[in-house]
Amino acid sequence: MDARAIREQFPILNQEVNGHPLVYLDSAATSQKPIAVMEALDNYYKQNNSNVHRGVHTLGTRATDQYEGARDKVKQFIHASSTEEVIFTRGTTTSINMIGYGYARHFLQEGDEIVLTQMEHHSNIIPWQQAAKYTGAKLKYIPMEEDGTLSLDAVRSTITEATKIVAIAHVSNVLGTINPVKEIAEIAHQNGAIIVADGAQGVPHMKVDVQELDCDFYAFSGHKMCGPTGVGVLYGKKALLEKMEPVEFGGEMIDFVDLYDSTWKELPWKFEGGTPIIAGAIGLGAAIDFLQEVGLDNIEKQEQEIVQYAQSKLSEVEGITIYGPVNRGGLITFNIEGVHPHDTATVLDAEGIAVRAGHHCAQPLMKWLDVTATARASFYLYNTTDDVDRLVEGIQRAKEYFGDVF
Repeated sequence: MDARAIREQFPILNQEVNGHPLVYLDSAATSQKPIAVMEALDNYYKQNNSNVHRGVHTLGTRATDQYEGARDKVKQFIHASSTEEVIFTRGTTTSINMIGYGYARHFLQEGDEIVLTQMEHHSNIIPWQQAAKYTGAKLKYIPMEEDGTLSLDAVRSTITEATKIVAIAHVSNVLGTINPVKEIAEIAHQNGAIIVADGAQGVPHMKVDVQELDCDFYAFSGHKMCGPTGVGVLYGKKALLEKMEPVEFGGEMIDFVDLYDSTWKELPWKFEGGTPIIAGAIGLGAAIDFLQEVGLDNIEKQEQEIVQYAQSKLSEVEGITIYGPVNRGGLITFNIEGVHPHDTATVLDAEGIAVRAGHHCAQPLMKWLDVTATARASFYLYNTTDDVDRLVEGIQRAKEYFGDVF
């Protein structure tokens, strides 16, 4: 894969920031968008802008075909068994909240267990806290190994017959840990529990087959996979989605409305109340086309080469602590001794290098790491080893700027 050629498809990368060529290392927060996605959005608004499903005129038919065509692309991309199992949402956060409100609050009761990990993003903790408060269920956490991975023995000892929901990140947005979702799903199912996978950092970077993983729900966001902001997907097994209650009510999701009662449409429209995210879904479909043209295998291979190169280079820098396992997804989270991560990010920005600094919406994990914040460099298909070299040079400047504390 020629990352330099791919970069030409991302116009935003061809600019200077603070007098330096931009090095964008914050794709775990949001990815940049290729020309093909921007053109798909532009075409929809210029040629086909209309509401979907309701109209019989030509523009409405075109828009509906594009919208439902995008759903079919998602179905094939994640290997769902049916488009009925693909729900368009605002993103991963909305998707997980829908499960918390539409499923957990209706089927959990006092004494039931919800099993999580300390590496979860807040979006995969808070909905379960709220569900537990509402139902009387109990939260439990799978203990992590010293390198931030999970052992299946720890999983087995934490999940019990009282466990009803297991919610876990496919890939940690801080540690880069790639969790064994398939094996955890098997343990969960053996105990009669369902498993919810947060795929925000998984789907953009590797092939995902929800049927092979045997996850019951899988959530992800379009903006982290070259698609627009404001659109995402909730995948759910059909039998569970049919049992689950909608959490948003109004037009589009109804079958029949009487003065005192209403009935819902069939899947997937049961969960898509109001005017849906039409342009976002079309843009997501274009992003899927783009990623498949490049090849997920190629993207994963490229990222692994970069992250291994970054680990090697950064480990040579005196005073750096790298968090997480050796085998990881395409990000590096680190701290420089004696330098606050926000200061690190500020100096790097002055050099045209964009990284993330803070708790990364993972405060329980920061507590586990015994830090208040970290810096994070995250990579995607448009990054190269030259970007890593620039990062290392910027870190050296940060050390120089804040004095020799070593």
